[in-house]
Amino acid sequence: MKQKSTVSLLLAASMLFVFSGIVQAGDVAAGKEKNSMCIGCHGIEGYRTAFPEAYHVPKIGGQHAEYLIKALQGYRDGTRSHPSMTALAKTLSDEDIKDLAAYYANN
Repeated sequence: MKQKSTVSLLLAASMLFVFSGIVQAGDVAAGKEKNSMCIGCHGIEGYRTAFPEAYHVPKIGGQHAEYLIKALQGYRDGTRSHPSMTALAKTLSDEDIKDLAAYYANN
């Protein structure tokens, strides 16, 4: 009986994990539509920018959605710092962030 209850508990925990991911997932198609402000830097292989200083722009396609969400939220709330990213992130709603993260996670 103990093994059966353990299996049931694991199954319930797994389902909760799966369904929580579904609720938080963004819309890939909507993210593609909102992508115009991102693709200018993040869509160019090996791109470097000179503002505010010369640095390599990271490739974000294929990155985990959860990471991208946290990064954009960080730029928006000031826990991450970059002038261009902060300015852009402050214009994004929570839904925009989820949609963009879903789009880039699937590219």
